[in-house]
Amino acid sequence: MKQLKRQGVHLTVLLVCLSLVWATGLAVAAGPADLPVQATAEATVTSVQEGEPYVIGFLAAVTGGMSFLGEPEQAAALLAQKQFEEGVVGPDGVHHAIQIIIHDTEGKGDVAIPLAKGLIDDNQAVAIVGGTGSPESLALVPIMEEAQIPYISMASSSQIVEPVAERYWVFKTAQSNKHTAPWQVRYAKAKGATKIANLYVNNAYGEDGRDAIREAAKAEGLEIVLEETFEATDTDMTAQLTKVRASDAQAVLVTAVPPAAAILTKQYRELGLTLPLIHNHGIGMKPFITSAGVENAEGVVFPMGKLVAAKYLDDSDPQKAVLLKFIADYEEFTGKPASTFAGHAWDALQLVYNGLETLPAGLSLAEQRAQLRDAIEKTQGFVGIGGIFNLSAEDHVGLSAQDIVIVRITQGEWQYLPPEAW
Repeated sequence: MKQLKRQGVHLTVLLVCLSLVWATGLAVAAGPADLPVQATAEATVTSVQEGEPYVIGFLAAVTGGMSFLGEPEQAAALLAQKQFEEGVVGPDGVHHAIQIIIHDTEGKGDVAIPLAKGLIDDNQAVAIVGGTGSPESLALVPIMEEAQIPYISMASSSQIVEPVAERYWVFKTAQSNKHTAPWQVRYAKAKGATKIANLYVNNAYGEDGRDAIREAAKAEGLEIVLEETFEATDTDMTAQLTKVRASDAQAVLVTAVPPAAAILTKQYRELGLTLPLIHNHGIGMKPFITSAGVENAEGVVFPMGKLVAAKYLDDSDPQKAVLLKFIADYEEFTGKPASTFAGHAWDALQLVYNGLETLPAGLSLAEQRAQLRDAIEKTQGFVGIGGIFNLSAEDHVGLSAQDIVIVRITQGEWQYLPPEAW
């Protein structure tokens, strides 16, 4: 992680604005008028030239059906604002305050779109982070492309950033299903399965997972003997699960998020199914366990980023120190366990922050957005929460399957499950 306090330079800054405005969103602003710089022993104290503040728009499902994801994302944005309160100094030595404006999308595209337009036109945002779920993120893509503003989604579907030629302004920080599905399939194969069932929620995220599992199963030589879908709002999946029981499947792979994922898991147990239940990373939050019930969630396996395995990582792993610090900072700031979804928000905002460091003063808003987009796309070796980001003109995610581990739910807790324990 790039340190916010640069070596040899410490900025003493006053937090001049803190406001929570829930009628139109939540805004937190930080920034001074003229800042003194305490330089190294070889220099004397001088003043810093002050540039215009940078506004970052942030859209998350703080309320609604996806609030279990959006709430930790919002918390991460507030944590980032606290960390950004010293602002950013460009390559020309000009200081800029950073203001993050947070809006609640309720997880709905039709709510998110006008909020995004307000951030773009009224608030003059230099970049937008947001989209808790894949459907709302996809709804926002054409808005961002038309406005020509850097947009970093926190959702998973590969369609958000692909094809890259049509997603010039769009990036995302959540691992793609193509990164996690191979782990689901490999685990099923390691447990002796040659035939699998592929269940998925009927939306962009689920379809993306379905396709990724198809591809991974083909690569590993496993046969998909059943595919079934369900709606994100469904409360009864017994029909699909009854088909699973009647099939030749030896393991069940699922792509969904709560509440549907939790309901499916509960009914899976109630029907007495004992096949390995292998979810995707959409259940990587503790509320899933609560919603499904500790007994029902017992033994569920799923792939996710290394956050859950942080303390078990080798000291040579570049993510270990970053993950442990994020966990400590987040838990101190919120009083709650760190969430991988909070990590998606933190990674996105850090990518924007690092890009802002490359912008000289005096650019027009259009030039700021264009140069920031280029800086994000050129990111290499950024050690984040979701993995190590290496972006390019061909890859607007920058992660790989090497950033994933397998987790098993044991007695209501996540348990890191290394391959040798499969």
